[in-house]
Order: sequence, then C-alpha cells, then structure tokens
Amino acid sequence: MTTVHDELTARARSWLDEDPDPETREELAGLLEAQDFGELADRFSGTLRFGTAGLRGELGAGPMRMNRAVVVRAAAGLAAHLRRAGHGGGLVVVGYDARHKSADFARDTAAVLVGAGLRAALLPRPLPTPVLAFAVRHLDAAAGVMVTASHNPPRDNGYKVYLGGGAQIVSPDDARIADEIASIGSLSEVPRAEDGWDVLGEEITEAYLERAVSVLTPRSPRDVRVVHTALHGVGGAVVAAAFERAGFPAPIAVAEQAGPDPDFPTVAFPNPEEPGAMDLAFATARDRQAEGVDLVIANDPDADRCAVAVPDPGSDTGWRMLRGDEVGALLATHLVHKRARGTFATTIVSSSLLSKIAAEAGVPYTETLTGFKWLSRADGLRYAYEEALGYCVDPEGVRDKDGVTAALLVAELAAELKETGRTLTELLDDLAARYGLHATDQLSVRVADLSLIEAAMRRLRGTPPVTLGGLTVTSAEDLGRGDGGLPPADVLRYHLAGDSRQGVSGARIVVRPSGTEPKLKCYLEVVVPVADASELSTARATADWALGTLRTDLAAAAGI
Repeated sequence: MTTVHDELTARARSWLDEDPDPETREELAGLLEAQDFGELADRFSGTLRFGTAGLRGELGAGPMRMNRAVVVRAAAGLAAHLRRAGHGGGLVVVGYDARHKSADFARDTAAVLVGAGLRAALLPRPLPTPVLAFAVRHLDAAAGVMVTASHNPPRDNGYKVYLGGGAQIVSPDDARIADEIASIGSLSEVPRAEDGWDVLGEEITEAYLERAVSVLTPRSPRDVRVVHTALHGVGGAVVAAAFERAGFPAPIAVAEQAGPDPDFPTVAFPNPEEPGAMDLAFATARDRQAEGVDLVIANDPDADRCAVAVPDPGSDTGWRMLRGDEVGALLATHLVHKRARGTFATTIVSSSLLSKIAAEAGVPYTETLTGFKWLSRADGLRYAYEEALGYCVDPEGVRDKDGVTAALLVAELAAELKETGRTLTELLDDLAARYGLHATDQLSVRVADLSLIEAAMRRLRGTPPVTLGGLTVTSAEDLGRGDGGLPPADVLRYHLAGDSRQGVSGARIVVRPSGTEPKLKCYLEVVVPVADASELSTARATADWALGTLRTDLAAAAGI
C-alpha cells in the first residue's frame, strides 16, 4: 500500500532527477536521506504561483521554492506565451540584481528563450530594475525579465516580467503565462541553448543615465548635499553616476551599505520602511553634518524605490523619514511647478491629497489598484506614485517606478527651495495649510500562517464595521465583488464621515493582503482642516489621535 510519505518521496526523487543545479540537488538529497517529511511536504505542497508580480519566494529545492528548475519552467512558459502572441523571434531583455542565484537565473532564462527561437539580451552586469524597464522600451523589445526580489529578505529571489512598452504584466497575460508553465512536462523537453544570446554593453547604462538626467530642468539649482544608501543593493554606482552627470555634488555614500551584498549583513529586512534599516544612514548624516547635509536618500536593493529623510532636530536620530505619500505630494507639486501636463495617478491605498493637487492644477487624475503594473497603464500618464515609496516621474523613459530619477527630482526640488532659504518640510507645511492636513498611517501585520489573513478578511466581510475610531462608515466597498469600478481584487475600502467634534473632516481605510509578503496591510488616512500654518501643531496632534483610534478599532474588527 502506497503511503503519503511514499508519494512525497517519489515526487521529490522525480524533481531531483531533473534539477539542473548541483547545490539544490545536494540540498534535496539531504532532505530525502534524512527523511525530513515535514520539510519535504512544505516544498512539494504545490508550486510557486505565477501572477501579476511574476514569481517570488525563498531560495531552495522544490517547486515551492525559487530555484533554477522553477526558473527554467517560467522562462519556457513566457517563451510559449510570446510565440502564441505572435512574437516568435522577438527580443527579450533580461536583467538581474546581485542576490544569490540572480545571475544563474538570468542565464537560464536566456538559454531557454534562445532555445525557443527568440532573441535574448542580458544586461551587462547586476543593475537596477529601472534600467531593465528602460531597456525594454529603448530597444523596442517584445518583453523583459528582471530577476530580483526587490526589498524581500536575503533568502528570497524573484522573477518579474514586462511586456512590450516596458510595463509589468497584468491579467490576462499573467494567467496565460501561468497556463503555459503548467503545461510543461519534463524539463528534458525544454530546449536550452548553450549560447547565442547577446550581452549588452555599458552603452545601455549610458543611455539610461542620459535619459534619467533629462527629468531635470536645465540650469536649475544643484546645490544640495545628500547622504545616500543603497542598502547593499545595486543602486549605489548608478545613483552616484546620475548625480555626477546632473551636476549635483557627489552623494555621501553609507560605506557599510554601498556595495552589493546578497547577505544584507547590516539590516534585518533590506527595506527603508523597516525599523532600523536607516540607522546607518542617519549615523553617517550626523557624522558628516559639518559638510551641510540637506537630505538622506535611500534606495531599496533593486533601486526601483526611493526613500527620503529630512532634518528633524527634535527626533532621536536628528532625521525624519518622509512617508511615501509626502514625497508623492512633493514631487507632484514640483512637476506642476514645472508645468507638467498629462494624467497624475496614484493607487487606492495612497493619500487623496494628489487628487486635490491635480484638480487645482487642471490636470487629469486617476486611481488604480495597488502596484505599478496598474499605474503604468493609466491613460495619458505623466506622473504616478504609490505610498510604498514608488515614483514614476518619466513614463516615456521608464514606465515603472524608478528610484534613481525620483532621487534626482527630489534633490532638484530641495536645491530650488534651498536657494530661497526654504526646505521640503516647509513646503509640506504649505500643502497642509492649502489643502488640509492629509495624515496617513498603516496597520501592517506579518504572519507565519496565511490562514490568519484569510480569516481576517472573512471576518470583515461577514461583519462589516459600522463605526471606526468614533467615525461613521458611510460606504464599504468590496472590490472582490467588483465594487468601485476597478478590476476585481481582494480589497476592502471604507469611507468615513467627518466629525467636527474630533476636528476631522473625513477618513478612509483600505484593507488588503500583500501581494509579495505574508502580511495583512491596512492603509489609514484622516483629513484635518487647517486654517493657517499656526494651527499645524494642533492639527498633527488631532491626526495622530484619530489615526491611533482607527488602528485600534480596525484591529479589533479584523481580529488581528
């Protein structure tokens, strides 16, 4: 009689026979020899799901991990999709970061693509994701692949797919690629070329840099001193080159984090939003303060995100991280001042402030689901941002978030303000006085058991809250049912009435499972009227209190 363990062992041995990587073969053989059925069951409980975020997961052997066998199947599925869509013989550009196995995954992808009759071109070295997104448009490629796990933990890697035009895949292309992957039988049936792909020269990096500095106004001020951290990623050299080409003073690099290191030794999570990730950057800024440091800028490891910190003498570190919504509003204001025309876009979880800036400027405005895969498809796009530190300031060059061009534009704005004796903080105060204080926060819960997230969403759907934080819920939208006029998504959105007694003119909450991490993410916004700048301190205290009560009540309603 065949037991569950027998079936599990048979699946693992079949995978082992096909695995092209000596390291993961040795790993899996060790698990089989030890009869570690718990670990084997975890790795063979299914397959990594290919979706609009491509693939992302922990490195290791088996179909539920990121490894060369999984990547070969993904590349073969992509190749089959491109051929079916009429792109046989088309060019696919492949980029990769400096994470463990990234270069191997990129070469495997090129080998499969060429074996399938397409053309493949690798970027010349580990480079930021925006360089890959740029290259897809610049070379008029049929598709692009970026091997990166962005800001995930060190043991993760990922596989992001772009189609022609340089935008990330969305439905139905993701499902069609997933179907092609699922139809692949034995890996021995997947043709893989020994060579025949191109390796692009540094001219592609030069072309990207030339385009990047074009976001700046010629002869605009450049006198701003920046401390920069690449968080052990691939952005350091590219950011330094961009600043030099633009005429800014050379950024002061955080030495311990300047070079690529796939182990990310100085941070628990290589994400500038995570506690402690910016500590070394702030320490460097304090050590170099005699040089007149104006800003601290951080990129995540693949440099598609940009974090900004401003001086704050009242804080323990001397610096304050700006929220993504604050940087988003600052960049929008700067682009309006530069007379940018076209659609300004953000996501349903970002601040509503952008809609007011766009309305006053007379430019179109739109909201999309979360992620640049949706933002990049906004009609007539000129500027897009999402609260998770992603900004697209040049959609004709890079139709995706780009932490390098965002850093350049923030530096330009800071330099312009500095020339008139003002700061980014003062401009934020001006925006609050003009449009009301739009304060945002998150309730983000990381779980080991994904069923806890599913239970929280079921609870909120089954017993919708009537009041939160003492504010009445005026509308509750379930985007999973098609509410809100957007594509179906596992998202709940609540609008809340204002209350003059609390000093709040309105609030909004959005709840969704993360698409890339085991987290339930809840996005909160309250709007507090501000008559003039003298009321800002009181308004901030009101907003902090209101956000705190919303967090408490929402956590109770969701059972988290």
